Amino acid sequence: MPVSPITFFFDFSSPYAYLASTQIEAIAARHLRDIEWVPMLLGPVFQTTGSKPLIDQPLKGDYARIDIPRSARFLGVPFVQPEPFPIATYQAARVLIGLQRDLPTQAAPWLHRCFSAYFAQNRNIAELPVLEALAAEQGLASDTVARYTADPAIKAQLKANCDRALQQGMCGAPFMVVDDQPFWGADRLPQLEHWLQTGGF
Repeated sequence: MPVSPITFFFDFSSPYAYLASTQIEAIAARHLRDIEWVPMLLGPVFQTTGSKPLIDQPLKGDYARIDIPRSARFLGVPFVQPEPFPIATYQAARVLIGLQRDLPTQAAPWLHRCFSAYFAQNRNIAELPVLEALAAEQGLASDTVARYTADPAIKAQLKANCDRALQQGMCGAPFMVVDDQPFWGADRLPQLEHWLQTGGF
């Protein structure tokens, strides 16, 4: 009987999703699970929960400014606080969805390239010239970004991803689901792995 993948819902603007994305593949490999990367946008989640970006929340924002770089140091992951922050990430997400559809072996490298560009190199991935430079660095066709960001089917898929995330109960990023069990946040990765090790607890 096939086992379910780890579904990883994320927004490219989430620093905690970035941190989790650097760890989840090793966890999946240790337990013979695939990963289903699901790019989405946190805006609809904030509208549904009545929240706003963490960095803009009183006290929590101040804590996050300490916790995010400390968590990166703990994991040994490069991190710089990007400016501006947060940003609109729908263009980067559309490119990922296009690659998932047409060039699936290029999808995860694009995901990691975008996260690293924003959170380790302070490159604004909301800007199309930055995305085009990243595509060139990955060896993708020169029209990749323009083609995918304008594709109506990809736009519809991104909206469907957002709807699916809310239906799954997503309340923040990253939001991971395995065996129908939800795990919210990079700090839940140890619990997620324990779930995989034990078959549930």
